[in-house]
Amino acid sequence: MSLVLIPAYEPDDRLVALVTSLLPQYPVLVVDDGSGPDYAAVFSECARAGARVVHHTHNRGKGAALRTGFSIAERDLAGEDVVTADADGQHTPADIARVAEALEAARPAPALVAAGAVSAGPGAGPGSGSRAGSGTAVASPVSFASPAPAAPAIVLGVRSFTGPVPLRSRAGNAFTRRVFCLATGRDVRDTQTGLRGFPARVLPWLRSLPGDRFEYEFRMLLAAPGAGIDLVEVPISTIYLDENSSSHFRPLADSARIYAPLLRFSASALLAFLVDTVLLVVLQAVTGWLLLSIVLARVASSGMNFAINRGLVFGAGREVPLRTAAARYFSLAALLLTASFGMLTALTDAGFATLPAKIVTDLTLFAVSFSVQRAVVFAPVPATLRSRTHARE
Repeated sequence: MSLVLIPAYEPDDRLVALVTSLLPQYPVLVVDDGSGPDYAAVFSECARAGARVVHHTHNRGKGAALRTGFSIAERDLAGEDVVTADADGQHTPADIARVAEALEAARPAPALVAAGAVSAGPGAGPGSGSRAGSGTAVASPVSFASPAPAAPAIVLGVRSFTGPVPLRSRAGNAFTRRVFCLATGRDVRDTQTGLRGFPARVLPWLRSLPGDRFEYEFRMLLAAPGAGIDLVEVPISTIYLDENSSSHFRPLADSARIYAPLLRFSASALLAFLVDTVLLVVLQAVTGWLLLSIVLARVASSGMNFAINRGLVFGAGREVPLRTAAARYFSLAALLLTASFGMLTALTDAGFATLPAKIVTDLTLFAVSFSVQRAVVFAPVPATLRSRTHARE
């Protein structure tokens, strides 16, 4: 049975109604994100209904509230999956149950793989399990080995955005969806959904992710592919009450937090692109050799881009040892260089001028570079994984 985790800030009676409808079927944990004394009665009603309620002393943000809930679930309900839902009535009990069922269905089924075989026949040799000369087949002991565990999956309750949807919600999701697709190459229909299901084994990873406010949920999706976590989409109802007036999302401030990693990466990539492009054009004009020009220009721009990305773009990159980060980065750069040369050669052979071909090539490889740098190059090993590694050593 999944735990339903509901982060709440300044909620109304809709939270109480949701908690009451869920408790017969699911345990409920409500995290009060510093709502203050004016909302104490709402949380008291939730507790009287049977929910567990914990409080932040001040408002820390939705991401911080989710991490608090994940920590409690991992500590007190080890092995239990978690479904998160919003407190404003947008998620119905039926949709929450649908996500919980999909989460249960996504669990890898226990399986055994035979590693041995039955030996039979009069010619079987010693130790084969056959009685000598009897001609009777006797099964040898069969050894079994557990298969590698299947990749965990986050279940997303995705809305169709049909019917009376507030313009800011429709436009915001459409933009975020395109940004996410650009960064990861995957089209997720609803990147802003708060109805999500998490298997118990990803909770330590969730607690390690940065971000205290709404950007936390977007960063989670960006980081999932690199962590080997799949994304499963389940359709849910599209419900907006009172033009979504109860939402605490701040369009400017929270959008800036959500898109900050991409904006910083874009600025760094643009600067590297300008340096790379100028050097490429100059070097090719001087040498007349495309491959040499690409290599020299890329070495100069990559060194600058590495320093900026490690220090400014991906904050966690500073936790990765310099040698490790450099080895990862320049291995990626070598792969991108190979791809860049192949694409540039193909485009210039097709009749494109060097500059337009360069622009098309770099824009194509931009999304790959961002997702790999974020998920691999500058991704520190989570503390839980480090401790397991040390234990094995």
